[in-house]
Amino acid sequence: PKMKEDNCLHAALICLGMLYYSHAVTTEKLNHLRPSLHGHHEKGKEGQVLHRSKRGWVWNQFFVIEEYTGPDPVLVGRLHSDIDSGDGNIKYILSGEGAGIIFVIDDKSGNIHATKTLDREERAQYTLTAQAVDRNTNRPLEPPSEFIVKVQDINDNPPEFLHENYHANVPERSNVGTSVIQVTASDADDPTYGNSAKLVYSILEGQPYFSVEAQTGIIRTALPNMDREAKEEYHVVIQAKDMGGHMGGLSGTTKVTITLTDVNDNPPKFPQSVYQMSVSEAAVPGEEVGRVKAKDPDIGENGLVAYSIIDGDGMDMFEITTDYETQEGVVKLKKLLDFETKKSYSLKVEAANVHIDPKFISNGPFKDTVTVKISVEDADEPPVFLKPSYIFEVQENAASGTVVGKVHAKDPDAANSAIRYSIDRHTDLERYFMINAEDGNIKTIKALDREEIAWHNISVFAVEVHKQHQEAKVPVAIKVVDVNDNAPKFAAAYEAFVCENARSNQQFITISADDKDDSANGPRFIFSLPPEIIHNPNFTLRDNRDNTASVLVRREGFSRQKQDLYLLPIVISDGGVPPMSSTNTLTIRVCGCDSNGSLLSCNAEAYILNAGLSTGALIAILACIVILLVIVVLFVTLKRQKKEPLIVFEEEDVRENIITYDDEGGGEEDTEAFDIATLQNPDGINGFIPRKDIKPEYQYMPRPGLRPAPNSVDVDDFINTRIQEADNDPTAPPYDSIQIYGYEGRGSVAGSLSSLESATTDSDLDYDYLQNWGPRFKKLADLYGSKDTFDDDS
Repeated sequence: PKMKEDNCLHAALICLGMLYYSHAVTTEKLNHLRPSLHGHHEKGKEGQVLHRSKRGWVWNQFFVIEEYTGPDPVLVGRLHSDIDSGDGNIKYILSGEGAGIIFVIDDKSGNIHATKTLDREERAQYTLTAQAVDRNTNRPLEPPSEFIVKVQDINDNPPEFLHENYHANVPERSNVGTSVIQVTASDADDPTYGNSAKLVYSILEGQPYFSVEAQTGIIRTALPNMDREAKEEYHVVIQAKDMGGHMGGLSGTTKVTITLTDVNDNPPKFPQSVYQMSVSEAAVPGEEVGRVKAKDPDIGENGLVAYSIIDGDGMDMFEITTDYETQEGVVKLKKLLDFETKKSYSLKVEAANVHIDPKFISNGPFKDTVTVKISVEDADEPPVFLKPSYIFEVQENAASGTVVGKVHAKDPDAANSAIRYSIDRHTDLERYFMINAEDGNIKTIKALDREEIAWHNISVFAVEVHKQHQEAKVPVAIKVVDVNDNAPKFAAAYEAFVCENARSNQQFITISADDKDDSANGPRFIFSLPPEIIHNPNFTLRDNRDNTASVLVRREGFSRQKQDLYLLPIVISDGGVPPMSSTNTLTIRVCGCDSNGSLLSCNAEAYILNAGLSTGALIAILACIVILLVIVVLFVTLKRQKKEPLIVFEEEDVRENIITYDDEGGGEEDTEAFDIATLQNPDGINGFIPRKDIKPEYQYMPRPGLRPAPNSVDVDDFINTRIQEADNDPTAPPYDSIQIYGYEGRGSVAGSLSSLESATTDSDLDYDYLQNWGPRFKKLADLYGSKDTFDDDS
């Protein structure tokens, strides 16, 4: 390293000397080329002397080497004016960026030195201003002039990568030259000067798997068929060197971690050719039997494996599913097993990749098969009944100890243990049955009644003698067969009614019966009268042969005074074997009826009370009724002879009035009402207000042929006569007429409310739009049309 630094310093000094020499030569030439600070005179027109002032500075663009570490300040350059005769009267002043701090000037000679080490990467150039003034008076002798000091670059910055570490992926089995990633470095040195920033990339670590392009930094694969399963991750070191990669250049490095991504280039393989499994015959469907696993070195979806059963005598008894978390095939039981029937099964299981890459199909079939042998283990099974359920029958009322039926169970195990039976007493709380523990015979304990319980549902246990924990349970349904042990009875509590004036053979009630026994021992029912009253003089019975019977009257005429209640016994027999019969009593009441046969009263006491009235009392009641009728007739006659006055009485009374306002009317005078009380009593309207009709000037003469109605109690004739008189009287409206007002009355203080004459008034409303509303509004359009139209029509 020390030799390398000496070489660099030697080269820098050589460059500095060359630059300084070049600058001195240039300055010397400019001293001779530049004109003097003094101007010369030229004669102008009309003898005018013109002065042309020229700049006399000797200046140039100066350069200084960066990072100079010599003992003396670096001479940057020299400023000199043409008017400087060397007597020291001229003073040089330097100002601008870094003046007095970085750059100092000798005010007599004009030499500029750099007092500090400069770094081009911090600042590439400085702009300064120089001026020549009189040393004594400080009067400017020249206008200020700017010049630039540029910092000359040296190769003092190594290349730096954008990132210290890179990560990249590339698929395994990629072809040679596959691009992986591009790395980029930068150099702070001046790219426009020399080769300080010209970079060349090279690979230091990672051969022979990867390579890098020298100019671009692109990393590519260098070996074919790199296998992820063999090595997944690679560490590559890339170097970037400036000076075009030549000796003496600076360099920087970065690390690149390259990971091979997986492709499906490996088929699944079973690690063994046969799997041995076992399962108990007591296992239930869905229970796991065992697992198989085919190994696939690929990962992700490339390593997914699906399992299936493709052959074997256990295809119907077992199934296999895939556990995608563990990539295992799970063998499960599909149906119940029986060790005594079959003790072993064989399966052929296939494992295949779910996703296959066509690029690597030539690597072989991406599946594998294995044989799975499953042995069935004997289990201590509970007893098994020969039937899943039992149905027995027993007659009701059977004696205690009657055999109902027999259940049978056996031990399916090879030991064939003895079985003991028992009844689940939770299903036979009343203890109707018992069972023989050895042979399974079920018997009755007490008599059964079908009408109480028609079916008994019990459960029977079977337990192995030596293994009490092994038991089985079977349902037993016991039907109680019906026996005809119930006689039929009335279907309801019948109560019949017969009229006193009933006719012979008249039917007055229909009865039916019920039987608690089964239909085989019930209907059909037979109705009859007991033999001792078969010739009953009052009533008879008719069997309708449809499980109903009709009761009829045998004779005419009944009297509640003599007997108001009859009890008729009726015998009802069923169709069972042997038949059962019962005698039922029908209650029959005698009632009073009208001519249509409708019941009026069945109360015998009330009838007896009315019949017990004396003849004098009846005559007195009739006399009162006659007197009332005579008074009514006289009152009506007087009313018919009295003429109705048409005057207004002072007193007013409110009667039943019907007042109808269904039109505008003529004001207050139109509220006349119709008093129907006149029809009720036309001759006695004292105290009521009559109609305010105008009395005619001439006297109305009754038309011939009309005569006053005779005094009669017939109200209809009276009303008809009054109607005829009113209809033929032209001077006054009849009381039962409907008055129609086709005009506006004279007495209304509200004035006219009609709009019929609005067309003749001056109105600002325009109703021309009615002309466009169609034929339904034609009439309104004619009435409310425009004024012009109205005038034209007139």
